[in-house]
Amino acid sequence: MRRPPTLKTTEIFASVQGEGLRQGEPTIFVRLSGCNRRCGFCDTKKAWRGGRETPVDKIVEEVLRLRLDSPAEWVCLTGGEPLAQDVRPLIRRLHEEGLKVQVETNGTFPPEPEADWLTVSPKPPDYDVHPGFPKRAREVKLVVCRALTLDAVRTMRTTFPPATPIILQPQSNAPWSRKKALKVLEDAGRSGLTGIRLSVQLHKVYGLR
Repeated sequence: MRRPPTLKTTEIFASVQGEGLRQGEPTIFVRLSGCNRRCGFCDTKKAWRGGRETPVDKIVEEVLRLRLDSPAEWVCLTGGEPLAQDVRPLIRRLHEEGLKVQVETNGTFPPEPEADWLTVSPKPPDYDVHPGFPKRAREVKLVVCRALTLDAVRTMRTTFPPATPIILQPQSNAPWSRKKALKVLEDAGRSGLTGIRLSVQLHKVYGLR
């Protein structure tokens, strides 16, 4: 008898999507454990390692329980790096429950074709992405860390189609990062780069998880 699929999870909670094009939508987050990048500016370092081996059915059960008090059409698989694990069984079960699934990834693993929405957030120093992402990502999210340069933005603009927005997200909403994000946006415009947008972490503005 085959063992039921499991995933290493850090936490499951209901909140509002605070980042990217889906900003402001009620969302249930499934934070998976493990990451292959481990950036110094990461604000979820607790998900780098460890986690609890959780059956997929139990994850779905918890998502449905949370929906009783926080109705949401979307579930976001985040991390850590969610695509370091096989998330397909979970996505299929969530689809069976009529839910839509967003995956937030650093883009170093192959894209998950069954996800409804792929958010790719390439990381320094090389900002590498798997070649499957340019045609599949709905948005590119660049954390405005101290390492981000206009050249990196230019590389991402060349890598992804013109219709795919590149979102500049200040690091933890820090004042220095917001100031830098605005300057990068202005410099990108002067350089003729299009489809570059400015953002903030909305959930932190509202004091949400």
